[in-house]
Amino acid sequence: MFTGLIEEVGTLKRTYKQGEAMKLTIEASRVLGDVKDGDSIAVNGVCLTVTDFDAASFTVDVMPQTYRHTNLKDMRPGERLNLERAMQAGGRFGGHIVQGHVDGTGTIVARTPDANAVVFTIQPHDPSLMRYVIGQGSVTLDGISLTVIDRSDGEFSVSIIPHTLRETALQLKQPGSVINIEGDVLGKYVDHLLRYPGGAGQDGEHSRKKSGGLTAAFLAENGFF
Repeated sequence: MFTGLIEEVGTLKRTYKQGEAMKLTIEASRVLGDVKDGDSIAVNGVCLTVTDFDAASFTVDVMPQTYRHTNLKDMRPGERLNLERAMQAGGRFGGHIVQGHVDGTGTIVARTPDANAVVFTIQPHDPSLMRYVIGQGSVTLDGISLTVIDRSDGEFSVSIIPHTLRETALQLKQPGSVINIEGDVLGKYVDHLLRYPGGAGQDGEHSRKKSGGLTAAFLAENGFF
């Protein structure tokens, strides 16, 4: 689990592709401080496992599922990548719950100055991802925990403070750039419960199979409101 607070921006040193499988070697410093084989590091918001490392870099595998659903397939040596180690128990929870399980990608369609901030507007490639995007809620872009300031049927906007822009690879992104999107995990679980038929128990006491999902009647019956 991660928090969406980027620890450092690394540099892609080398890629090796075999079909839809990849190995990435990334130059870094801070995230290597206590690294071990098998550790999890979020790379542009994608939770990946360290398979090898030295004093100046680490290597991760990218499986076909990740290749197909993230922007890592488009990365070239020399590109800058947001990095965050998995959260330690007892650490500060400065962002929000980030799993490193990217839901899909989107394109930056606008980058607009707004006083001391910069507003980025994102259009998800899969419009269904918008159901996880809630006004004033949390969203993760390339591993960065951000707050949604506006949304429409097909796009949403986030506002970036100078510190975040300066300390992440987002500073290099322009309209047309592809970015990884992870919706708030709480919203995803709620969405699943609302859509899941018959999930209220094995004995059928509160079966919702006929209703097709969680209903207002079920919530009222069980004291939710």
